[in-house]
Amino acid sequence: MKFIAVIPARYASSRFPGKPLATLGGKMVIERVYEQVSSVLDEVYVATDDERIYNAVVGFGGKAIMTSDKHKSGTDRIAEAVEKIESKADVVINIQGDEPFIHPDQIRTVMSLFDDNDTEIATLGKPFESMDAADNPNSPKIVVGQNGRALYFSRSVIPFVRGKEHTDWLKYYPFLKHIGLYAYRRETLMKITKLEQTPLELAESLEQLRWLEHGIAVKVGTTNCETIGIDTPEDLQRAEEFINKLAKE
Repeated sequence: MKFIAVIPARYASSRFPGKPLATLGGKMVIERVYEQVSSVLDEVYVATDDERIYNAVVGFGGKAIMTSDKHKSGTDRIAEAVEKIESKADVVINIQGDEPFIHPDQIRTVMSLFDDNDTEIATLGKPFESMDAADNPNSPKIVVGQNGRALYFSRSVIPFVRGKEHTDWLKYYPFLKHIGLYAYRRETLMKITKLEQTPLELAESLEQLRWLEHGIAVKVGTTNCETIGIDTPEDLQRAEEFINKLAKE
C-alpha cells in the first residue's frame, strides 16, 4: 500500500496569524512538522495558499504546492494538492501544519489502521492526563465505540459522568484528546470534499462531524505520545517550554 503525506498550512489564522512561520526552538513550526513526517514517509508535501509559506518550505529543502485560497477546510486543500501532484498513493495522510511534535510512531499507528480493509478514514486519540486539559474547548474530544470507530467528536467534555465530581471524571472514563492527524483512502478523500456541511459540523466547527453525519466510518487508533498543537501564541510559548524541557532530559 502506498502512502503520501500532505500538510495543509494557512497564513491567515484568526487566533494566530502566520503561525506556520513562527519560530519554535530555532526552527519554523512548519519545518518541524515537515521533518517529523519525512522521517516516516518519502512522499511529503506542504499544501498552502500563501507564497510566504511556499517559499519558506522550498527554502529549507521541502516540497510544497500552491493551492486555492477559496478552500473552507484543510481537507479540501489536500484533495486539490493530491490531484495536482498526480500521486498514485492509495492512502493520503493529513498532518496539521501546527503539530510540530507529531511523533513518527503516531504516523505509523494511523498507517497500520489501513490493514483493515474496511477502514475509510483513520485518526488518533490520546488519553487526557487532567480534567483541566480536557476542559479546554480548543482540544476536541473523541468518543469511541467498541469496534474502534468514532461515535462523536466534540469540543465539550463528553460523556457526562453522572453522580461524580467533575474533577474526578478521569477516574471513571478514559477521555480521549483528538490528535490532529487523519488518513483517508484516496477515493474517500475525493468523496468527502463533495459533501455538504452539516448541522453538527457548523455547531461545533469540527469538520469530522460532517463525515459521521454522512455515515462514513472513522477508525480511531490510540497513542500515548505527547503532542502540543499550536493554536495560539500562548500555545507557542508552552511548546517552547516543552522543547527546553526535552533538551534537559
